[in-house]
Amino acid sequence: MITVIGAGLAGAEAAFAAAELGCDVTLIEMKPGRFSPAHHSPLFAELVCSNSFKAVRADSAAGLLKEEMRRLGSLCLSVADTCAVPAGGALAVDREAFAVGVTERLRGHSRITIVQKECMALPEAGIVATGPLTAGKLAGDVAALCVRSSGTPLYFYDAAAPIVAAESVDMERAFTGVRYGEGDDYINCPMNKEQYERFYDALITAPRAALHDFDAMGGAVTDGVGATAEENAENKASANNAIEKKTPVYEGCMPIETLAARGRDAIRFGPMKPVGLRDPDTGHRPWAVLQLRREDAAGRLLGLVGFQTNLTFAAQREIFGLIPALKNAEFIRYGVMHRNTFLPSPSLLGPDFALCGNPALFFAGQITGVEGYMESAASGLLAGINAARREKGWNSLTLPRTTMMGALAAYISTPTTDFQPMGANMGLLPGLEHPEKEKRKRYAALAQRALDDLAGAVAEG
Repeated sequence: MITVIGAGLAGAEAAFAAAELGCDVTLIEMKPGRFSPAHHSPLFAELVCSNSFKAVRADSAAGLLKEEMRRLGSLCLSVADTCAVPAGGALAVDREAFAVGVTERLRGHSRITIVQKECMALPEAGIVATGPLTAGKLAGDVAALCVRSSGTPLYFYDAAAPIVAAESVDMERAFTGVRYGEGDDYINCPMNKEQYERFYDALITAPRAALHDFDAMGGAVTDGVGATAEENAENKASANNAIEKKTPVYEGCMPIETLAARGRDAIRFGPMKPVGLRDPDTGHRPWAVLQLRREDAAGRLLGLVGFQTNLTFAAQREIFGLIPALKNAEFIRYGVMHRNTFLPSPSLLGPDFALCGNPALFFAGQITGVEGYMESAASGLLAGINAARREKGWNSLTLPRTTMMGALAAYISTPTTDFQPMGANMGLLPGLEHPEKEKRKRYAALAQRALDDLAGAVAEG
């Protein structure tokens, strides 16, 4: 019997993989008895930050990761294919349908027993996939484990983007299209230079929400009594900058206001880049563009792409409303920011995701330091495979570093002086023996090598 704690993407993959290899699995999930601050649905594999699993092309890092997972029998990708929504070259899903699909597959598996209760202690054996919001007595046990091994756990702040009602978007001030191609997968909300400058100035001086359980600033910045408007703006900017400097955040899921603080054009070269887009009303490329992406199959809900934020709810309504197409937008969900905790994995885990001091105990998911939905699911997939292999008396499946899954596993298990969460990227892979100068050809060659080496490793295993 293999025990899996947590039914997020990593836990779902781990439980399914172990069961598919013929092991009986007990999957323990605390919902609906208790929810984390970022979760709201009683379903398994709930998507919090975004509904996108990133690029599909196998010659991209995200696409290669997904292709490797497919070849190892990924549950999440199998379900995602049944509830995909249009997203250009990315794989995005209907959140509700995805969670329903994963939940039904797990509940319907003959070898998986679901136990819905809160796990109160770290087990001696099994798979811990409780995520970066692990709390309560279990979090205390994990923290004690980390302290015994290498000091205190790492932590970062993660953020989610707002969602608006599609019918509330002013389509007379927006247009559909994708960058450098045809299609209507995105709604583009353009701004001219004057509109952008007004939006930017408001964004970098806006009040942030309180960062609970954090000892730096402790709350949103409010206006001072008797101060002028200019002084209040300066005070807010100064205090917010202090928060930015003292709060470690995901580079890959950075609040829009944090990125904006890096320079006046930082977001124009980031999530609001206008390249490849042309406003049909003007015939010109806009100065800046916010893209909206479908969050459900019907297209009633739209996510603000790249607009993760920790602004107060009132500030989100006011400042995002400065974008002309969102002037009267109805916010279905506001952006939020929350603290995530991570293991100092390089001193704790091996490349099979097992605890170095106890090979019967595995960790999986974002708590290990992998960044992203599919990265989290991939770690669960490997942990589930290896827990099952260990139960059967087989050696662990350690994938070559030339594969994306193997490279991520090596990253989280290799000692380093500056360990931070990491997502799939081609920079993790070893170089080619005969390098290609052209980027696309180089990535295609890296991807082909990865898939060939994956096949070889599975055949040998």
